[in-house]
Amino acid sequence: MGRWVQPGEADRLGAPGPFLQRSKSKPKPTSLELQLLGLEPLRSEVLASPYPRSPPGIMRCAPTASAALVLCAATAGLLSVQGRPAQPEPPRFASWDEMNLLAHGLLQLGHGLREHVERTRGQLGALERRMAACGNACQGPQGKDAPSKDPEGRVPDSEAAPETLQSLQTQLKAQNSKIQQLFQKVAQQQKHLAKQNLRIQNLQSQIDLLAPTHLDNVVAKTSRGKRLPKMAQLGGLTPNATSLHRPPRDCQELFQEGERHSGLFQIQPQGSPPFWVNCEMTSDGGWTVIQRRLNGSVDFNQPWEAYKDGFGDPQGEFWLGLEKMHSITGDRGSQMAVQLQDWDGNAKLLQFPIHLGGEDTAYSLQLTEPTASELGATNVSPNGLSLPFSTWDQDHDLRGDLNCAKSLSGGWWFGTCSHSNLNGQYFHSIPLQRQQRKKGIFWKTWKGRYYPLQATTLLIQPMEATAAS
Repeated sequence: MGRWVQPGEADRLGAPGPFLQRSKSKPKPTSLELQLLGLEPLRSEVLASPYPRSPPGIMRCAPTASAALVLCAATAGLLSVQGRPAQPEPPRFASWDEMNLLAHGLLQLGHGLREHVERTRGQLGALERRMAACGNACQGPQGKDAPSKDPEGRVPDSEAAPETLQSLQTQLKAQNSKIQQLFQKVAQQQKHLAKQNLRIQNLQSQIDLLAPTHLDNVVAKTSRGKRLPKMAQLGGLTPNATSLHRPPRDCQELFQEGERHSGLFQIQPQGSPPFWVNCEMTSDGGWTVIQRRLNGSVDFNQPWEAYKDGFGDPQGEFWLGLEKMHSITGDRGSQMAVQLQDWDGNAKLLQFPIHLGGEDTAYSLQLTEPTASELGATNVSPNGLSLPFSTWDQDHDLRGDLNCAKSLSGGWWFGTCSHSNLNGQYFHSIPLQRQQRKKGIFWKTWKGRYYPLQATTLLIQPMEATAAS
């Protein structure tokens, strides 16, 4: 007769412990697994044995069936294979595309969460006011005895309503406090994400210094949702640039070297590190694109530092950066071209001479008539009428009683807040409320003060290029 073999006894007897002791962490082999191994008949033989079954945690080997021992060994081996941990995957590092996509996605998520919190807070406030008004109406006469009870000891619903109302009001106040805390956290996180996004762009600009001089023009694919910024794809060197050749000073110099295709190119103005720009090649020469709005994928309500350094997607919506613009124009006079488009497909092209000052002048845009009057320029500088650049955190506009950038949206060369703003809030449809429409993208002398435009593009070109052509 066989006897029970305890887990510790197997080692003392010299028997292989893993074959006799069953691990509690490993599952039993199924009938299908045993059939695949050809051991299902042997298991049936063991189960049909007249000996009693083993207690939990102990595996019994039948003394009369040698095949049962083989079954025990095969089963233990199968279980050890099933319980073996999987090989760890090698570490994978995120690419620049994924980092940029993640940063902008988190920014969009922060904006959406902030709007949701504000909307929920407003709804709770309205509900609290209605509950307070209802509570005053539902309060019973003061000084009465305790509420009467029915034979079963219950208070009538009409008399218990004020207590329930007070409880709901208390809960609403607590919820409103939590929402206020959440709103503050969302605002802090949004500022943090904006700083991280600027850091990513600065790192990318440093990497661009090691990249080839020319990027092929990439056509952006349309999508149903908002188009997030992505890193430009590297292309081959242009015929006019070699590893020993200094990049052109601007798009016009690139045009003079023989380039006739529009796209992304690397330029290096005098006294500036090289950086990437969009060049539009026309019959009039090369123009540098400094701003583009087309679908609302980029938030233009940015602080001063963002407008100084630049932000956005060079293949989509972007702002080149005031410091880069100043390095391109330098002390030279330039031409600015303004391309406007409404929601009916109509387009307007404006072109006028400018001179852009440095940061010590708040990047003032010096203009001449009649453009100066159209943009509301009244400050007289040594070189003519000028408009300083303003953002919500640095107010340089010509209104002494109002911050135009904070009242409207975005940063711009504001005059008296009512002449133009091509960096305003993007609307996918024209809002019904006039107070909302004034925050949009507008150019007063073309479509009026309260018409939000669909698309805009700003370009600059050195003045001597125009004279040479």
